[in-house]
Amino acid sequence: MRKLAKRLLPLLVLVALACTAMTVPAFAAGEEEITSNFYNTAWALLPPVIAIALALITKEVYSSLFIGILAGGLLHSNFAFESTVLHVFNNGIVASLTDPYNMGILIFLVILGAMVSLMNRAGGSAAFGRWAQIHIKSRVGAQLASVLLGCLIFIDDYFNCLTVGSVMRPVTDKHNISRAKLAYLIDATAAPVCIIAPVSSWAAAVASFAEDGQGLNLFIRAIPFNFYAILTVVMMIGLAMMKVEYGPMASHEKNAQEKGDLFSGKNPYANAGSDEVEGKGKVIDLVFPIVVLIVFCVIGMIYSGGFFEGEGFVTAFSNSDASVGLMLGSAFALVVTIIYYLIRRSMSFRDMMESIPEGFKAMVPAILILTFAWSLKGMTDSLGAKLFVEEFVKANARSFQMLLPAIVFLIGCFLAFATGTSWGTFGMLIPIVQSVFPMDNPLGIVCISACMAGAVCGDHCSPISDTTIMASAGAQCDHVNHVSTQLPYAITCAAVSFVCYVIAGFVPNAFVMLPVAIILMLGTLFFIGRMHGKKA
Repeated sequence: MRKLAKRLLPLLVLVALACTAMTVPAFAAGEEEITSNFYNTAWALLPPVIAIALALITKEVYSSLFIGILAGGLLHSNFAFESTVLHVFNNGIVASLTDPYNMGILIFLVILGAMVSLMNRAGGSAAFGRWAQIHIKSRVGAQLASVLLGCLIFIDDYFNCLTVGSVMRPVTDKHNISRAKLAYLIDATAAPVCIIAPVSSWAAAVASFAEDGQGLNLFIRAIPFNFYAILTVVMMIGLAMMKVEYGPMASHEKNAQEKGDLFSGKNPYANAGSDEVEGKGKVIDLVFPIVVLIVFCVIGMIYSGGFFEGEGFVTAFSNSDASVGLMLGSAFALVVTIIYYLIRRSMSFRDMMESIPEGFKAMVPAILILTFAWSLKGMTDSLGAKLFVEEFVKANARSFQMLLPAIVFLIGCFLAFATGTSWGTFGMLIPIVQSVFPMDNPLGIVCISACMAGAVCGDHCSPISDTTIMASAGAQCDHVNHVSTQLPYAITCAAVSFVCYVIAGFVPNAFVMLPVAIILMLGTLFFIGRMHGKKA
């Protein structure tokens, strides 16, 4: 009965929304612009809440996202049928696909999928798997290797997710680590690492959002107080070393170890096929394309920031466009990789060309979810969700100054979770904090850090976050499985971070707070491990 209810719930919600729409004139034609009755109100946050709730209840992400988009269209058009349809498709789906930034990311995804397919066919992935089987001899070692690689690729979170996934999948599979656990390790070393790396696309974004041209300096000063990002890395290492698993992840890991079932459910990438070739290829066939990809993506990033027009490296990175840089960098890397495999005679030119559509097919689930997630964000933007949160924070900020870091952290978490975007969240909250505190005030730096930490936390938890989606794609894991298994871990880290921000409001000293935060995190993991061990 429960299964039937879960299956019927999206349909019932859709029917209810449609019936509501029919209670008003079916075609409200002639209006060029619609002034929504729900604009800049709490109702603006309803569409993502609907999408997230349905995704977690039904375990089905595509219909859940579309129903959230439809709800946003209905609210924007005041439940007028024609305007709803036009807004959902023209201003939602079509607008998200024709946006130059989004299209650049999609092209990057397709090219990266093609490169992964090429590396598999050339035998590079299999060769690396054989090498790793000899040199990485334990599950702990495989997890720590994934964390280390994720920390080393700090240039951009999109690039991090897909590169770490393609490299580490053969390694973690050999040691029976579930795909859900790999997806968590990928996701937890994407945005959390990028937000504490001064040379990254995230640092560039924060620098652009800050006022008075002090963005990069502000970013660096805030790093020691970015508790969520730092504690996420500490937590991953602690989980691996202490061998602690809990929540839904524990059952996934148990199935992987005892039954060899890496997916514990459906595998959306099963029909994509495997191009991996056993018995041929060398490790260099995997390492060389990845190094080339990293180098060209960095060059692409600084090119988009004006490095070759006379700007310095740091300035160019601060002004870079991640979409343009990653798209151009991956395109050049693909050409060089094809030439390299031709010289190595790893495969025929015909096989290389067949790898491109195969790589595209492998990325279709991620592309579809990303498109819907971007469309849902467009719905919340058109309803004025950002304005509602901004006015709410400004109206109540000065009343709770000592608790403001913790409050800002919670607001950032909620806003990023609901909208699926961390950049938009700290882009809105950082100017608000700067208007409340002068930046020579230590509490102001803590609040800036709380903005970034909350945005990353919400992004990390949200099923409609593009980084979360790409982590699922990188691990080739079912997206809902990834979200449901990751959520308890992310919430644990968020709870410890919240306590740290409460304390930091009274003791805004990094030399005191950072050791306290790390000790609290490790102590929490030790306690959870003991409790879980007793239950087992």
